[in-house]
Amino acid sequence: MNSFLSLSRAGSVLAGLILPGTALAQAQGYPDRSYMWDGGWGWGHMIFGSVMMIAFWGTIIFLIILAVRWLGGAGHGPGLGGKSAVDILKERFARGEIDKAEFEERRRTLGD
Repeated sequence: MNSFLSLSRAGSVLAGLILPGTALAQAQGYPDRSYMWDGGWGWGHMIFGSVMMIAFWGTIIFLIILAVRWLGGAGHGPGLGGKSAVDILKERFARGEIDKAEFEERRRTLGD
């Protein structure tokens, strides 16, 4: 019980010291900050901030796209799944989808 009274007294003293200062600051305003509205940097900060925000989000989006492409395996060799056209042609011939004449003709067309 005694510690509660000590805490409440300390709180009252602290409030008594802080509250008049905040009331005085609100009553006087901030005359020293008028430069922010009377020229100064003005629109320069707004434009710079907008450009930096676009650059920031552009970089984040670019890194996400780069990570997805890297994890997805895009660009790891020619053809589908890294196989060359001749490899796919050989697989189709081995499965019997095309005959020998068609295989030879397409291989010559591909230049291998």
